[in-house]
Amino acid sequence: MNALLDPAVVAGLVAVLSAIAAGLGVYRLIAGPTNADRIVALDILLAAAVVLCLCASLATGRTVFLDVGLGVALTGFVGTIGWARAVERGMPREAPAKGAGPRARAKERS
Repeated sequence: MNALLDPAVVAGLVAVLSAIAAGLGVYRLIAGPTNADRIVALDILLAAAVVLCLCASLATGRTVFLDVGLGVALTGFVGTIGWARAVERGMPREAPAKGAGPRARAKERS
């Protein structure tokens, strides 16, 4: 039972699961189909990178990897916010309602 709770075993299992999540995130980043999907995929990749930093810290016993993970998390947060704002600005606001074209407005006026 104690072998399963060994930090190296836990770090290895979490690293494998994080690598699987990163692979799925890369697929979604490439495949899309929308920009929102790509933003979420970026978040998944950044979360996987932070988890891998934590696993490296557990496996080696060095705390420097925690600092790297914190830096990745902060940089990733700012990058995700920037990308989301850029996508939001590039997208059209709202599609006009059906029948809300110039002819429909002209009919309303008369």
